[in-house]
Amino acid sequence: MEKRTLLWYMTFWGFALNYIFRMNINIAIVSMIKHPVKTSNVTLISECFQLNTIIKSNNNSSQIILSTKNNDDDKFEWDEYQQNIVLAAFFMLHMIMPIPGGMLSQRYGGKTIFGLSNGLAAILSFAIPPSAKISYKALTGVRLVQGFIAGSTWPAMHTMTAKWIPKHERSRFVSAYLGSSVGTAVTYMTCGYLIDLYNWQIVFYLTGAIGLLWYICWIFFVYESPAEHPTITEKERLYIESSIGKTLKNSKSLSIPWKSLLLSKPLLINVLTQNGGIWGLFTISTQAPTYFNFVLGLNIKETGVWSGLPYISRWIFAFGFGIFCDHLIKSKTMSVTNVRKLSTFFCNFLQGLFILGISFCGCNTIASIIMVALAATVNGCVASGALAGAVDLAPNYAAIIQGLVGTFSVLAGLISPMIVGFFTYHQQTLGQWSKVFYLSSAICCSTGLLYIFFANSEVQKWNNKYDSVDIEKEMVLIKRKSDNNNKNNS
Repeated sequence: MEKRTLLWYMTFWGFALNYIFRMNINIAIVSMIKHPVKTSNVTLISECFQLNTIIKSNNNSSQIILSTKNNDDDKFEWDEYQQNIVLAAFFMLHMIMPIPGGMLSQRYGGKTIFGLSNGLAAILSFAIPPSAKISYKALTGVRLVQGFIAGSTWPAMHTMTAKWIPKHERSRFVSAYLGSSVGTAVTYMTCGYLIDLYNWQIVFYLTGAIGLLWYICWIFFVYESPAEHPTITEKERLYIESSIGKTLKNSKSLSIPWKSLLLSKPLLINVLTQNGGIWGLFTISTQAPTYFNFVLGLNIKETGVWSGLPYISRWIFAFGFGIFCDHLIKSKTMSVTNVRKLSTFFCNFLQGLFILGISFCGCNTIASIIMVALAATVNGCVASGALAGAVDLAPNYAAIIQGLVGTFSVLAGLISPMIVGFFTYHQQTLGQWSKVFYLSSAICCSTGLLYIFFANSEVQKWNNKYDSVDIEKEMVLIKRKSDNNNKNNS
């Protein structure tokens, strides 16, 4: 097996676990609440229950409320505001780490930072059940720390991608990042059944153990670069290094051109575009279990299955579309920039339209599930769109760029649950949820159009630009070499 193929698999499962740690609370919290449906929601339940009764004749009102094997001692009386604070907690400090994480990855290597981020997040997963039993504030504290630690993963992996993957293979390789989709799907689908069979605590203990197992494998099987890998074939190493060429330098010796980065129009557009797509994805991924259970009246197992399946299709679509995009680039059928724009049309614009469609489905459960599935599926094109485009712009600073993207995109995960909490506080109605979907749709569509009309994916001049310190170091080395040559000649 080629070593970059092995890296793909390890990256895929690394991101799957990273998102398991993010998303496991979303399905678990549905079963953690003692009284999830309040009196103010009775009208809504009746509204949707009447239609669901026609579709599923064996439905009854008890199915609207969660039916699990948890004891009341293991459930909590948290209102919508407190629940959404818990859901948003992971992202509150998460936004601090992407830029420092990118800098740490550039200094100490993507392997180290990516591995530690997931490994420590796995350990903290074990602390979630006992902290929840103390108070929702204690649970929020654990999630704050867990999110802070996990914030370095995306920029760290961009460092590895820039060192290991040629440009015409990046769309396909970056699909490994969407192991995050499989992680989300596995979390919702598997955990729904585990909660029904056992209790909500099993979710965090099991995912923590799997995360530690992955970290051990990451340490032993992954290396920072092709040059450092002890068992890579000479053929593969030379192929990678010759394909990447002169666009990539030793990142440890480079100064970061902050002014050029922050004033770069293509980078700003990339940041805004990724943020738009992530806002839509986070809205439906974080809130789908709540919407399906509290609004549409699905039970815990149905909620898990229908919340998770769209993310399987998201990854499959991302991988297949990535292969197609790599072919377009390698055959020179389309430029890199146009391929990224095509992908962004699917990822942002179409996603926004499908999210808008949810608001018109009303109590039609099947139609709502289809709209959520389609929105999540087309979002997978981010792997061959703006996400891969961040590496295209400046391979030397890929981790820093993704750090900037991550810092702002985390706001989606932080603000979106709060907005949902604001709209639905004691108002779990279709009308209030429609406001959530209208806003998400507008953000997705507008950022998609921005990228389509104004973005480019060409390597920026400042990718290879030396600042005064670099030039001085280079001149000293040249002088020393010249002096040594003169001595040898004499």
